[in-house]
Amino acid sequence: MKRIIYSAFVSMLMLACNSKKTNTDVVDSTKKAMEEKWEPIAPDTAALKKYTRVEIVTTAGRLELALFDATPRHKENFLKLVRSGFYHGTLFHRIIKDFMVQGGDPDSKNAAAGKILGEGGPGYDVSSEFNDTLYHYRGALAAAREGDEKNPEKKSSGSQFYVVSGTQVGTPKMREMMKAKATEAFLSDPDNISFQMRYETYMQRKDGNALEQLRRELEEKIGPLTDSMVNALPKRTRQMYATWGGTPFLDKQYTVFGFLISGYDVLDKMQATATDPNDRPKDDIKIISTRVLK
Repeated sequence: MKRIIYSAFVSMLMLACNSKKTNTDVVDSTKKAMEEKWEPIAPDTAALKKYTRVEIVTTAGRLELALFDATPRHKENFLKLVRSGFYHGTLFHRIIKDFMVQGGDPDSKNAAAGKILGEGGPGYDVSSEFNDTLYHYRGALAAAREGDEKNPEKKSSGSQFYVVSGTQVGTPKMREMMKAKATEAFLSDPDNISFQMRYETYMQRKDGNALEQLRRELEEKIGPLTDSMVNALPKRTRQMYATWGGTPFLDKQYTVFGFLISGYDVLDKMQATATDPNDRPKDDIKIISTRVLK
């Protein structure tokens, strides 16, 4: 319930802020975006070959992934599953265009058409391993997990993983994402419960003026926090997101433990497949085999 309320509050703030922008705000934002011309940059996939690599052969093509030493628990667990043949016959059961492709659910083996998938696993979780140097760039390999309501420690699924496709995220869009994160972080702090209580009261009363005053107060609180979150990102990271792409709002929410070295054409092919209302591909994309390359 708390997550739903926070989401509503964040949405209210973002919509209100957008509706209150002045012409000067728009001009300044556009000018800043035009001044910040990032040179295209891509990951050094050749350097990634020094890491332990895994091959995943699917009905859509071949993927080659490097596993990071900085996330040892996830690395060793993934290698164990790959070596045991755990993934053979499983599906990429969830695909969202411009976001990610997800697989690793053992229940997806020989699953009937239309069956809702995504709850299966090996019977254990893996403790999160967030790292300041690993981001959700396009091609990132990361662990799926249950939502915060059931999983406040953000533990990873024992087997389910996803590969990021994402989109390009320039500085203005990045700031909007960080603003939403800053707002939720502020409202999640018990010291700021009065904002939450006032919001609920004003919503019940349908008091638009009070809500606007609350929005302004909250804007003053989260503005500096948003700026610090954006400025904390290294220049290369912002450049990567702006030109190579990814899903930055997932950073430090889900554990990144590897990266796609080759098979971006396969990732794009998977992204283009038609899906049902539950994001499951209408034509199964199956993992044929997996093996450790190094």
